[in-house]
Amino acid sequence: MAEPYDFRALEEKWLPRWESDEAWAAPRTPTGDKRYVLEMYPYPSGDMHMGHVENFAGIGDAIARYWRMRGHDVLHPFGYDALGLPAENAAITRGIHPRDWTYANIDQFTRSCKRLAISYDWDRCFASSDPVQYKWNQWIFLRLLERGLAYRKTAKVNWCPKCHTVLANEQISSGFCWRHEDQVPEIRDLEQWFFKITDYADRLLDDMDELEWPDAVLVQQKNWIGRSEGAVVTFKIAETSDEIPIFTTRPDTLWGVTFFVFAAEHRTAAKLAERAGKSAEYAAFLDEVRRTTDIERMAAERERKAFNLGARAINPLNGEEVPVYASDYVLMEYGTGAIMAVPAHDQRDFEFARQLGLPVRVVIQPEDESLDENAMTEAYVGDGVMVHSGAFDGTPSRAGSTGSDVREAVHRVTEYLEEKGLGRSEIHYRMRDWLISRQRYWGTPFPVVYCTDDGIVPLPDADLPLEIPLDVEYKPTEDQVPTLASAPDWVNTNCPKCGGPARRETDTMDGFMDSSWYFLRFTDPQNDEAIFDQEIADAWMPVDQYIGGIEHAVMHLIYARFITKFLHDLGLTELKEPFRKLMNQGQIRMGGRRMSKSRGNLVAPTDVLDKYGADALRVFILFIGPPEDDYDWPPEGADVVIGAFRFCERVWRLVTSNVDALRSADAPSGDGELRRAVHGSLQAITDRFERFAFNTAISEMMTLQRTLASAKSATAPELREGVDVLLHTLAPIAPYITEELWECLGGEGSIHARPWPVADPALAAVETVTMVVQVDGRVRDRIEVGAGISEADAVAAAKGSESVRKFLDGREIQKEIVRPPKLVNFVTRPA
Repeated sequence: MAEPYDFRALEEKWLPRWESDEAWAAPRTPTGDKRYVLEMYPYPSGDMHMGHVENFAGIGDAIARYWRMRGHDVLHPFGYDALGLPAENAAITRGIHPRDWTYANIDQFTRSCKRLAISYDWDRCFASSDPVQYKWNQWIFLRLLERGLAYRKTAKVNWCPKCHTVLANEQISSGFCWRHEDQVPEIRDLEQWFFKITDYADRLLDDMDELEWPDAVLVQQKNWIGRSEGAVVTFKIAETSDEIPIFTTRPDTLWGVTFFVFAAEHRTAAKLAERAGKSAEYAAFLDEVRRTTDIERMAAERERKAFNLGARAINPLNGEEVPVYASDYVLMEYGTGAIMAVPAHDQRDFEFARQLGLPVRVVIQPEDESLDENAMTEAYVGDGVMVHSGAFDGTPSRAGSTGSDVREAVHRVTEYLEEKGLGRSEIHYRMRDWLISRQRYWGTPFPVVYCTDDGIVPLPDADLPLEIPLDVEYKPTEDQVPTLASAPDWVNTNCPKCGGPARRETDTMDGFMDSSWYFLRFTDPQNDEAIFDQEIADAWMPVDQYIGGIEHAVMHLIYARFITKFLHDLGLTELKEPFRKLMNQGQIRMGGRRMSKSRGNLVAPTDVLDKYGADALRVFILFIGPPEDDYDWPPEGADVVIGAFRFCERVWRLVTSNVDALRSADAPSGDGELRRAVHGSLQAITDRFERFAFNTAISEMMTLQRTLASAKSATAPELREGVDVLLHTLAPIAPYITEELWECLGGEGSIHARPWPVADPALAAVETVTMVVQVDGRVRDRIEVGAGISEADAVAAAKGSESVRKFLDGREIQKEIVRPPKLVNFVTRPA
């Protein structure tokens, strides 16, 4: 009779053994083919949630364990993103000092990770709040400051009243604070520290060719950087002679300018309003605009706010004077804060013109029709030829007409502007410099002082780390949180240059500073003399597989690429790009929303672990679908895992009920039906592990388990071979049960140190067919599958197709028409 499956006993037995043996420790440097797998490290603002389980114990650990079994030297480190808003906000709600709250959570989080048997090299673990670690944030800052890449200036910033700090542009999501989905940031003028990331814009764009990343992330980064080629042209205000440069990507439309628009915040707009005697009206208009988010200001199909400044702007090409307005649809952050308006060929200009009854003048005419500017219902932005443009009439205005992406008309008009001294070619970027200052306590202090005599004075490297003062009375109120300014004994100091009185900076660094280089520190985390040893870092880097949420596409990932390139420029590493491959895992949701304590829809892993064990949870979390897909946790909570638990029980019974025969079995021979099935399954499972299609790999393991359990006439050697394949392929996903059963069978050493089994091609050969995958009846892919594929595997294989995923993006599957092995058709509707 099979022994009962007691997951608690297995966890209590094997976890201390693995810890004692340091089973997952990576060598100091790889001795063979290396693999570096890394999950984005978490904020310790509480215990683990199911999203962490999927990312860490599911996807990342399965990859790391699989790569070890394939013979690679694997670096799989872990740490805590322990400074910044998430950790401090969690402490604030409890009235606890951030340090106490953070390190208590780190202890709990670590216990959960270890119980889940995540194969981290724990000797490399650190928290970004450890002074020995944030010392190197300060060191990087000083190097940036020395090279003019860190600077301080007064600027308009996004201020979140709930976070009590400024936010970088990247931390505004759909017009709201990235941490508070109901809070529209305010606009304030503050003196802040910036990193000059714009100096790296071209390199950040050009080096994307090296990255094996999801297209969605690359597109977001390209759009955020926003490289635009065009011309700067100077208009003059007739009444004041002020010269106003504007940037345009379409100088070929200059003859179509019918009005001129300033951003509402532009200083010249205020000056012209005052000249016209409209200062009070303008102030009210500006106040109304400032209550509108940038997202709302740029939205299509909305009435634009307009203010007639009572002035005329002179077109430098033809001398024509056009009316001047201020409006909310022009932003100070882009270009020069002023635009020439060409309503016939720009949709926002067109809507503004129709709203105010301003002229629309066609200067690009399509080649196959004639546009009536009075009858136009939208701007024409397509290709054509220049008209009503003097000597340039008839010039082609279409992309690629000069053998490049630049329109021939743009090229010729720009040359003319430069020749006449009226303008110049220029490249602009949407991206702005990284605002690094935060008005919060729990962050890396800036290593500078402000001296009356010497100004801004950097601390010498020998004085690092400048530690966060811990003796702050931490009792935040509804309207105020403590900052470093509340520690006067720490703030008041002496200047390291002249010895006179000085004050420390009371802002702290953005939490994204910590995660912009931590992956390099993991290669050499105990180094007290240097940020890392170059030889060690270059041996392990780049990260071969990085795993994390797509919400970091234009924050963490851009910052990490920037700091990596800067460290390369310092000569500290050969590395130019930190992450070779990127996977964006889906979100674990409940009730259609991301799990959150504040929403009360959180399922704690401990509930599942206590009831069903770590192996069952690990199997379940990878079986629910492709890693990139979202999953909505059902209302039954922990009991949803019972199917995975029963699979573990079946594997347990299969082995323990036959243990004596299996222990003494010889090597199998022949090409019987069971051996062919086993090797066919092994080949399929291996292929799916290579593609990280863990859900279908588990499905194949379940099929293999049923095949072995029903093989009543199989010989002991044949059964033993099948059990060995099942245990070895299941080991990266369910480490406890496979280690125990391998020991029961008399296996040599740890199953996790064993090589991955190799299928015999002759035995694994299976008939394949081409399965057609359709979305709404249209063919989107053709996939080779086994002739005996199940409905579940057919659907999983179809969803795993990259081209099919693109067509399904943003659509809800209403029905699955499955006719294995020939057809899968997803019937959808827009989400």
